[in-house]
Amino acid sequence: MILKDLKGKIIFIILIGILILVSLFSMSMGSVKISFRDIYEILGNKLFNLSLSPHIQQSTVDIIWQIRFPRVILGAVVGIGLALCGVVMQATVQNPLADPYILGISSGGTLGATFSVLVFSVYFSSSSISLSISVAAFIGALLSSIVVFKISTIGGRMTPVKLVLSGVVVNFICTAFSSLMIYMSNDNGAVRSISDWTMGSLAGATLKNITLPLISVILIGGFFLTQSRILNIMLLGDESAITLGVDLNKYRKIYLLLTAFLTGIMVAACGIIGFVGLVIPHITRSLVGTNHKINTPCAMLIGGIFLMLSDIIARSLLTSMELPIGIITSIIGAPFFMYILIKKSYSFGGA
Repeated sequence: MILKDLKGKIIFIILIGILILVSLFSMSMGSVKISFRDIYEILGNKLFNLSLSPHIQQSTVDIIWQIRFPRVILGAVVGIGLALCGVVMQATVQNPLADPYILGISSGGTLGATFSVLVFSVYFSSSSISLSISVAAFIGALLSSIVVFKISTIGGRMTPVKLVLSGVVVNFICTAFSSLMIYMSNDNGAVRSISDWTMGSLAGATLKNITLPLISVILIGGFFLTQSRILNIMLLGDESAITLGVDLNKYRKIYLLLTAFLTGIMVAACGIIGFVGLVIPHITRSLVGTNHKINTPCAMLIGGIFLMLSDIIARSLLTSMELPIGIITSIIGAPFFMYILIKKSYSFGGA
């Protein structure tokens, strides 16, 4: 156990270093190449009011501070948030195939975004449509989660199986209504906007719209970092929890509400980005085991690294256009997930 803890701490420190390097590399990439030293000076000037070298032009400062820095922060925050939700969700519902969207959150967000694009675009100017999409997606994701909670408590206590089945039902219902609205629409531009949104993107990141996701991840992530004991007990099952005097039903409700809220914010910020919350917890368990004391922080770091790397590929793979990041995460995540399942051996509920 001591060796495992030491290994986990070493991996955690290495992941912090990789996260910083990937962040700098992401900010240096683009049509305008910017050196790490210039990035360091620009961020130092903006964050700590340090002096800038004379050779750094204002256009370079604007590229880093207004475009690339917010995008990198949003990518890291969303990756960290989705990975965190994946770890918590898989432990809470005791299902290694659970992900942050299992409660119908993605389909609820899609329904809200679809309604916003097809209805609000008729009454509002194009400048306010983007904001309406984010708000409607968040409301849709949150309402779908509440409906799932209500359904799963009908006829008795909430159980992991009832939660999963309720999420499947709500997912199909929301997807059906979204498809119906798209089918009935004659606005090809709106349909394209919905399609782009469902594939995810970090292109809309600004210093203003990254604030809420950042604060939410810090607060909710900080809370779950203190819950490693309960999350470990959840892996053992309800019977073992009863013998330990822990009411998992109470914690399950709290955890799922928090993950639903956080996932809703992620969905509203950048659309649907799949495979992060599903794959990252499996990668982390294969590296450091299932003890959430080290598993959770490592998963958060790997999630941030994975999404930033995916964003780099999405921006640089084609010269004439930017690919949706959701496509990249799926292309990378699916084969890697298969490799983990085939080549690596670990127990979902064991250390």
